[in-house]
Amino acid sequence: MNLNKLKIWSVTDGSQGMISQVNGLSRHISSNIIEIKTDVIFPWSKLQPGLLPTYNWIFKNNISNKQPDILISCGRKSVYFSLYCKKKFNNLINIHIQNPKISSRSFNYVISPNHDNFYGNNVINSVGALHQFEKSNIAPKPNLLTCIVGGNNQHYNFSSNEAEKLCKKLIEIKKFNTDIELNVITSRRTSDLLKKNLIKNLSNIAKIWNGVGENPYKQAIQVSSFFIVTSDSTSMISEVAISGKPVYIYHLPFKRKSRRIINFQNEFSNLGISRNINNIQKLEKWTYKPLNESERIARIIKEKLMQDLK
Repeated sequence: MNLNKLKIWSVTDGSQGMISQVNGLSRHISSNIIEIKTDVIFPWSKLQPGLLPTYNWIFKNNISNKQPDILISCGRKSVYFSLYCKKKFNNLINIHIQNPKISSRSFNYVISPNHDNFYGNNVINSVGALHQFEKSNIAPKPNLLTCIVGGNNQHYNFSSNEAEKLCKKLIEIKKFNTDIELNVITSRRTSDLLKKNLIKNLSNIAKIWNGVGENPYKQAIQVSSFFIVTSDSTSMISEVAISGKPVYIYHLPFKRKSRRIINFQNEFSNLGISRNINNIQKLEKWTYKPLNESERIARIIKEKLMQDLK
């Protein structure tokens, strides 16, 4: 059976991190992919899946009658879409990425990171988050350090004071590593206030991308020799680990501690992928096997699909 011809619906709420995860897995299975952005009306939009039944009219997007072979979803709102389509279409294989917060029996397969502590007979666990980036054959620049900056979320408050501390740390790193070239890349969650702070304090020692023009993120993953990533994003830390290059985590203070984030950080540290930058001045070089969980998980899924679709 040629799995590359299977029709896949890649379903998310449109957020970039979730798109990266579903596309990262989908592209290793088939080239026939349709991306779908879904949303649901109130009260489904506020409630965890499983509390209310699903109907066609709860979705803000239309659902085609042309059945896919596989539906791959990621995120809470896409759980509703997957459950409805599983009911609507015969023989649909549905795969969900991340902890769906309902029984895994509602899906053919669930891909859940180790740090979520979600297990089951049809659950495949990953190291960190899946993503759509690939290992590059481009030779990295030997002294290029890229700092990737996140922003506020439910667990971290990236305040002006914390921005000042980050800038001071980067200035310190540049002082003790005079041969490095420093790039700073902001993300969608980086506030305008934080961007202004970075530009004010670092413009004389770093190239700063503040969200204007072409995003250099993909290229930075390919050519950097070192990374510093703020601790608020497990996705960005997972993505840069495709490089096999040193990943330093800049730890922000928790506003609400998360056991799953602590588990994630400990796992990456224990695997030799990441280290804490907060108390370090001199950068060190180390290597590890580039982390490509999308490819590894896809191989497992394809083996199972060959059995399911016989």
